[in-house]
Amino acid sequence: MTTVTYRRPGTVTRRVLNPFVARLTKIGISVAGSRVLRVRGRTSGQWRETPVNLLTHEGEHYLVAPRGITNWVRNLRTDDQGQLQLGRRTQNFQGTEVTGTDRLVVLRAYLCRWKWEVGAFFGGVGPDSSDTELAAIADSHPVFRVRLQA
Repeated sequence: MTTVTYRRPGTVTRRVLNPFVARLTKIGISVAGSRVLRVRGRTSGQWRETPVNLLTHEGEHYLVAPRGITNWVRNLRTDDQGQLQLGRRTQNFQGTEVTGTDRLVVLRAYLCRWKWEVGAFFGGVGPDSSDTELAAIADSHPVFRVRLQA
């Protein structure tokens, strides 16, 4: 059985890298597919934001949580509405958590694209790993299908 975890970002990531990527994304420079994700806090109701990688796979959009059960995951599970921003364009969306074998397909596609960035959080599992290996870590990496609204 997999232990569900959260890998908190280090100080440099929290205070330097994430704000830098978010700032670039907000002015319209997507860093390797980045968007600024906004979700409402499950307790406060206030907008919370963090940079994320938006995966487009087989015509659908997905968010994957490489660090595990993060605050944005908890917030999106509570309220399935959010926003994604790139430059001046902000798109509202509805997020639905993906489970089962569909999740494995998305995790594999995500790792194909961003293993260089997030591979350390997947315990040695990569895009070439077996379905069994992916299934073993899948509960620790929530996946959401994002339905963008016009």
